[in-house]
Amino acid sequence: MLLLALDTATPAVTVALHDGTRTLAAADEVDARRHGELLLPAVDRVLAEAGASLGDVTGIVVGVGPGPYTGLRVGLMTATTFGAARGIPVHGLCTLDGVAYAAGAAGVEGPFVVATDARRKEVYWARYADARTRLGDPAVDRPADIAELVAGVPAAGMGARLYPDTFTGVRDDLPEHVCAAALAALAAERLGSGGGEEADGGTAGGAGGFLPPLPLYLRRPDARVPANYKVVTPR
Repeated sequence: MLLLALDTATPAVTVALHDGTRTLAAADEVDARRHGELLLPAVDRVLAEAGASLGDVTGIVVGVGPGPYTGLRVGLMTATTFGAARGIPVHGLCTLDGVAYAAGAAGVEGPFVVATDARRKEVYWARYADARTRLGDPAVDRPADIAELVAGVPAAGMGARLYPDTFTGVRDDLPEHVCAAALAALAAERLGSGGGEEADGGTAGGAGGFLPPLPLYLRRPDARVPANYKVVTPR
């Protein structure tokens, strides 16, 4: 097993190579405006550091979001292109699950929440029983609307740090953004336990399975075709 994992659903551009037992190399850079510019060079660096090539990779792991429209598509299109070119599987994972898995490695125990920045004064968030078990589907909400659900609960992610009055249990020792090393390790666990099937529906990812490599937006993109626009070209 040699998994190439990547995620661009948050401001982090993150790539890792995992052999099924450990992370061989990883690259993480936070820049919300340069996903397209940074991702492929990061893939090249990770492969070079591990002494591997894309031809050695047996599977792709990609964070499917939730995340903003443009950045999220950079990672997904790259992952699906690699998969198609090499004829290897592309395993989708919820980005929040990667943050949760890393939070578990950082020492969080028991119920906790993960929240990332959804912009528009909203957060993408989900509740977890533990680092590997999400309770229901991820959602996008205004922090004030979920205050009673998350108050006092340990919280990870930049979304929680942006709204400490709502996420009163936010912990500075837990990750701000997803890292591809955590996604790769989670995928390796699921593949090793036989949980390699894609989820049939919803966004929960099945019982230890994977999601299709399709973007999880949870809301419409900011750019829309204007309604009732005036036609200025000749008919």
